[in-house]
Amino acid sequence: MKNIILSTAAAALLLVSCNQKNKEAVSNTPEPKETASQSYACSMHPEVTGKKGEKCSKCGMELTEPVKPAAATQTDKDSLTAKAGTKTAKSGFSIDAIVVDYLALKNALTKDDANLASKAGKKLYAAFNTIDPGSMDVKLKKEYLDIADDAKEHAEHIGANAGKIAHQREHFVMLSNDINDLLKTFKTSQTLYQDYCPMADEGKGAIWISEIKEIKNPYYGSDMLTCGSVKKTL
Repeated sequence: MKNIILSTAAAALLLVSCNQKNKEAVSNTPEPKETASQSYACSMHPEVTGKKGEKCSKCGMELTEPVKPAAATQTDKDSLTAKAGTKTAKSGFSIDAIVVDYLALKNALTKDDANLASKAGKKLYAAFNTIDPGSMDVKLKKEYLDIADDAKEHAEHIGANAGKIAHQREHFVMLSNDINDLLKTFKTSQTLYQDYCPMADEGKGAIWISEIKEIKNPYYGSDMLTCGSVKKTL
């Protein structure tokens, strides 16, 4: 009998000890901190919100129910992404102007128009001179300037040789390589295609950059306008 009483007492003490530990665990659990921007709603009219302790405009009860912040919608996320992209586009380095003038030159050569190609070459040369690479880091700036210096030389030759389309096309081979190298590092907002003519540059083959999938060969113009193929999309 004595053993039974002792066992019962021990069990009771163990139960009290466990309950005490559970209470301590609960009491030690940190409560979520309220922020200055936390909103509260009326328990009767959840659409009415405001600061804690304020009165509900419909029933006069205090606002006591914490309002969970709304999760950002996909539209909100898309809007933020668009804004970030716009900021980057405005502050970042762009070769879009160079590409536009290069394509104008390419299109003039497809039409066998040496005078128009000359004007486009001069405009392209000017575009290179107006772009400031100062915002780039040292490595990218050097890479750009090395390519741009060579491209400017070919654009200048094309601009200075109105009426000499064969000479213009010789320089266009090397200019196209320069533009392709620029596009590897400095992307543009436009979808472009790298085209290839196996017969250009005295049979050695040459690339050019185009804004359309349709092949219009600037190296041969009307003689072999559709000669070539699309190598890849840039």
